[in-house]
Amino acid sequence: MKQLTKAEEDIMQILWQLKKANVKAIIDELPEPKPAYNTVSTIVRILENKGFVNYEKQGKGHVYFPLVAKQDYSNQSINKLVDNYFQGSFKSMVSFFVKKNDMDIKDLEAVLKEINKEEQFKNQQKKTD
Repeated sequence: MKQLTKAEEDIMQILWQLKKANVKAIIDELPEPKPAYNTVSTIVRILENKGFVNYEKQGKGHVYFPLVAKQDYSNQSINKLVDNYFQGSFKSMVSFFVKKNDMDIKDLEAVLKEINKEEQFKNQQKKTD
């Protein structure tokens, strides 16, 4: 999966949120100062060429929708971050964020509880399959 530029990712965030949108609806969601219609249209076409979005014809225009799930892109981006900056070690990444962001023990314990809940859920799903 290709990496997105900041502008492309901003557009994808909106499409993931809205599920389907034309260029005008995307622009409406962007912060001020709003980019030009042609700029957003060009970015959407780039996303289409990269395989991230597709469209349906609607009247004279197009309604765009994501082809790549947000979760899939997030996983790929996190893995690339870990590989590039933490030599593939999630432990090193977590340690870095704990130290740099003054994360306290309660926050870390809350994260661990969430992970444990997710693991328990996955294990229950495996048993029922």
